[in-house]
Amino acid sequence: MTLRIAMLGACPYPVPQGSQVFLRDNALALASRGHDVHLVVYGYGLGQDNHALKIHRCRRLPGDTRTAAGPSLMKPFLDLALLATLRRVIRREKIDVVCAHNYEALLVALAAGKRPVIYHAHNAMSDELPYYFKRKALPERIGRWLDRTFPGRADRVIVPHRRLAGHLIVRGCDYTKVQIVPPPMDAQLFEPSTAGREVPPVLYAGNLDSYQNLGLLFAAMRHVRKTLPNTKLVVATAVNKNLPEADVVSTQGFDALQRVLAKDSVFAAPRVSWSGYPIKVLNAMAAGKAIVACQSAAYPITHRQNGIIVPDNDDHAFADALIELLRDSRLRAELGKNARQTVLKDHRPDLVADQLDHIVQELMQAAPAR
Repeated sequence: MTLRIAMLGACPYPVPQGSQVFLRDNALALASRGHDVHLVVYGYGLGQDNHALKIHRCRRLPGDTRTAAGPSLMKPFLDLALLATLRRVIRREKIDVVCAHNYEALLVALAAGKRPVIYHAHNAMSDELPYYFKRKALPERIGRWLDRTFPGRADRVIVPHRRLAGHLIVRGCDYTKVQIVPPPMDAQLFEPSTAGREVPPVLYAGNLDSYQNLGLLFAAMRHVRKTLPNTKLVVATAVNKNLPEADVVSTQGFDALQRVLAKDSVFAAPRVSWSGYPIKVLNAMAAGKAIVACQSAAYPITHRQNGIIVPDNDDHAFADALIELLRDSRLRAELGKNARQTVLKDHRPDLVADQLDHIVQELMQAAPAR
C-alpha cells in the first residue's frame, strides 16, 4: 500500500547536524519503498538539499537564523508557524500518517489532530534538557514530566536503541507501541580513509552544543600534547566560531564533511549524554575511522573491535586511547575497517527502509480498530 506521509521536523533544514540527517535519511528510506513523503520543516536552513525530497517550509519569521539545538524565545513562534504549515500539508496532500521527529515535532503533530502519529524519539528530555541550563534541577524535572506525558500519546514510538526504549516504557509508554529501529547510514557515500605512518590529527566533527561535552576533549588533548606535542585537534563544524585550542574547519555541506572524514585522523566522540544516538559516530565509522568514545554514548561500538570505549568524563583514559591510536597506524586501520563493516552490515538504508515500511503499513491496517 502506497501511503502519503508527512515527515515532520521542528528544526531548520538542511543543516549538517545529527537530528536533521536522521530526519532526512528516514524520509529517504520511506520514499525508497514507494511512499509519497513530504518533509515539513522550518522556513530556513544552511545551503540546499539535493535529495529530491518534497519539502514544505513554514513561514519565515524575523530573526529565525539560529541552527543550534535547544530552547529559545523564538521556538514557540516557529512551532506555531510549523503547525499551520503541517495542517495545510495534511489537507492539501491528503496525508495518511504523520512521522514526528523529536519532542517539539511530536507536540506539533498532536496539536494538528491527524492520526496516526509515529514519534521518532531522538532522545530523552530528562537527559538532554538540563545541558542547556546552568541550574539543572528544574529542567530535569520538566524533562521527566515530558518523558512521562507525551511519547505515550503517539500511536507508535520508534527509538534508536534499547536503553531509550526501556526509559520510555518505565515512564509509562505502552511497550507494545515501542519499536527499536537503528538510524540508517549509507556507507557507500563515504570514501574510506587510509591510515598513514605519520601521526595524524585528532578530529571532532559535529555541532558545538553543550551536551557534546567538548570540555572533556580539550582536557584530554592537553594530556596528549604532553606526550605528542605537535598533535593537532581539528574541529569540523557548521558553526562559525573560533576555538583557541583547535583548528576549526567549516563543514556547512555534506561534501565538506566527506572531505574531512576521508583524511587520516583519530575520531573523538566525547559525548556522555546517553539517550541520543550520535550520527557523527556513524559518519566516522562509515568513513573507516578509528574512534574513541565515552561509554554512555558508544552504541554502535564494540570495545577494541571497531573502536575504543573509555569511561565517561575520564580525560586521562580518553587521552591514553587517543595516544595509542595516534601512534599505531595498524590499529587505526584495523578498527577503521571493522567500523565501516559494522555500518555496512547493521545500518544499511534498505534494511531500515523495510523496518519503517512494515511499521507504517501495520499501523494503517490497524486504523479501523483505533
